[in-house]
Amino acid sequence: MSLQSVQADLASRAPDLQVEVTEDSTATVQLAAEVHGVEPGQIAKTLCIRVNGEEMLLVTRGDARLDNAKSKAAFGGRPRMLGAEDVLRLTSHQVGGVCPFGLPAPLPIFLDTSLKVYEVVIPAGGDIHASVRLSVERLAELCGNRWVDACQPPMAV
Repeated sequence: MSLQSVQADLASRAPDLQVEVTEDSTATVQLAAEVHGVEPGQIAKTLCIRVNGEEMLLVTRGDARLDNAKSKAAFGGRPRMLGAEDVLRLTSHQVGGVCPFGLPAPLPIFLDTSLKVYEVVIPAGGDIHASVRLSVERLAELCGNRWVDACQPPMAV
């Protein structure tokens, strides 16, 4: 059902965007990067977190990690990752297909500034075989354009 909710959401709000369904799994950042032929950072992962009792989504680059100090400063409290049952309840998406589209009810959605190094990113599409390719600018537009600096991208080697 989740793939359909994402398709319906995008059909109404962004009819020019298509959900790409692949035979191979895109359930992890690494798998999705391989399937789409991009670097892991371009996979936009959606984290479900709770801060001071409020549940929200944070979309960040695939190879970034939630940074305790930055996220505490950004959200005014320490974020806690939600378990799979809460993720499904909040988003209607199984872990591995979580994205900021096709949600059953409005949720605060934040975008991490680490995404801004890319022109195009690929979040999941509500299923472990589905993704959506779009510009960072369009992602921000569809998610409410709320930016935070809460994650640490990987260190340059």
